[in-house]
Amino acid sequence: MSTEHSSEPTPSAAASPADRTPSDRTPPRRRVGLLILAAAVVITLDVATKVVAVARLEGRQPIPVAGGLVYLQLIRNPGAAFGIATAMTWVLALIAMGVAATIIWFAPRLRSTWWALGLGLVFGGAVGNLADRIFRTPGLLEGRVVDFISVFAPDGRVWPVFNVADSAICVGGALIVLMALLGRDYDGGVRKAGEGGA
Repeated sequence: MSTEHSSEPTPSAAASPADRTPSDRTPPRRRVGLLILAAAVVITLDVATKVVAVARLEGRQPIPVAGGLVYLQLIRNPGAAFGIATAMTWVLALIAMGVAATIIWFAPRLRSTWWALGLGLVFGGAVGNLADRIFRTPGLLEGRVVDFISVFAPDGRVWPVFNVADSAICVGGALIVLMALLGRDYDGGVRKAGEGGA
């Protein structure tokens, strides 16, 4: 009669994936690539539309589009988005540099798709307008941003004239605020109602 005991591991020795605690699960992958893609699309569209606007709209009267819902009109803006702070061009350029640098520093921590998209839009918009302030007249850090979209009426009478970069900054910022309000963290986690931020 054999007295040998089986050396095979018991079924309880290995836990199934469902039995693992949240800390044992693989975290969401980083979303740096999505941020870069979103920023690249914004920068490309912004530069391309500004080149066309300067070539086609310089010295021309506003062109109505969609029955006057939108007017295409070239405006060289020394201020921030939508014509704010027109006397602080160089300060706005430094702020844009700071925003871009902060997003670059923050990017490796991103694991949320929506946060990455929002920050990518903001980054692309900031870089798009910063390029104007660096390379356009009257000079370094004082260049005027090319705006060309006026809604509902020409000359920004209803809403200030803007460009693709301004739109990206606003949409990206709104998306980030929405994610924060919904408790969606940049690292892919979800905060429950009543939980405070870190």
